[in-house]
Order: sequence, then structure tokens, then C-alpha cells
Amino acid sequence: MFKRMKEDIQVIFEQDPAARSYIEVILTYSGLHAIWAHRIAHWLFKRRWFFLARIISQVSRFFTGIEIHPGATIGRRFFIDHGMGIVIGETCEIGDNVTIYQGVTLGGTGKEKGKRHPTLKDNVLVATGAKVLGSITIGENAKIGAGSVVLTEVPPNSTVVGIPGKVVIRDGIRIGKDLNHCNLPDPVTDKLKVMEEEIERLRDELQTLKNEKEGKNVNDYLSL
Repeated sequence: MFKRMKEDIQVIFEQDPAARSYIEVILTYSGLHAIWAHRIAHWLFKRRWFFLARIISQVSRFFTGIEIHPGATIGRRFFIDHGMGIVIGETCEIGDNVTIYQGVTLGGTGKEKGKRHPTLKDNVLVATGAKVLGSITIGENAKIGAGSVVLTEVPPNSTVVGIPGKVVIRDGIRIGKDLNHCNLPDPVTDKLKVMEEEIERLRDELQTLKNEKEGKNVNDYLSL
């Protein structure tokens, strides 16, 4: 148990440049507190002490602003940065070395039974405000851009951005778990630029036709 706790602390020093001391991390990092509380709640949940498990998770939610259902399965070296507003559903499965930021939702899409929440494989990064919904799998080394809404499967080694989320990088480029998750391609903006260029081209063609028509009318008038 103490080995796992030390590992949880160490990953914070690796991922967060603001971490300065062990005592600061242990006493002030709400993401760490939420993970430790979840371990206790999950242990109780697996032994069918559902009510007590929920009490612990709700107390943790009150103090940390992070809601993790006791039924969620979370791997090793899970890092929550800041964490306020994070929601992780009951049937979520999270692998090792996963990082998520504030405002992330790993939720369902309705009232279906059974597996209804996402599965995040190893080394996944989910950036600020992203929503990953439904019983889908996010492949190894994938990166979900800030503010994205992901509703479909994400292949390994991919970067997904936009609403709905679209893959913009896949295979051939190893997705690193760095903190520059705001500097990602924006397919919506790219599409709008293409549409703007097309509109401008059509406007020029329309103006050309209009000029030709006016010139023809002038010639007809002069011929009279």
C-alpha cells in the first residue's frame, strides 16, 4: 500500500512542475486525495458494501470537487491535474500512466445498463474540459484535445480534437504525454477557412458575370 502511495506522489513530481515538496503534495493536492479515497471506496465496492463506498466517494467529492464512482477501475500512476469538475462513471476502466485535467467527464450517453462508460488504455491524456461519452475505447498513447467531445472509438497513437471529436493525428507520429495539449490542430477552423475561400471564389465569379451582363446591356443600348 505504501509503495503505491509513494508511486502516486512521485508521478505528481514528474508531471507537475509546480510541485515543490512532499509535504505540499500530500497536504494540498486534491487529485491525490481523490485517488486515495477512491482506492478505499473501490475496495469496499468490490466487497458489495455499496452504501459505505458511496458515502466515502461523496465525502471525497465534497472536499476535492472530483467525483469518482466507487465502481470505476483505475490503474497505476494515474495523475489528475487540478481536478475540479472531473466526473468518472461507474463502469469506467482506466489503464496505467493516464493523465486527465480539470473539467473532464468520462460519462455515459443514456440510461443503458451494463458497460456504459469509456475505457482508457495506457498512456492516454485527456485535456481540459474534454467529454468522453459512452462505452468506447480510447487506445494506447491517445491524446484528447481540450474541449473535445468524443463519442466514437479512438485508435492507438492518435490525437482527437473538435466537437464531435475527430482524429487529426494517427500512427507514424508517437503522441507524447507532454503538457502542450492546447497546441493541437483544429479541424473546425480548417474547414471554416476552406468554406471562406470557396465563398470568396464564388463571389468573384458572380461579380464577373454581373460585369459581363452590364457590359452586354450597354453594348445593346449603343447599337440602337
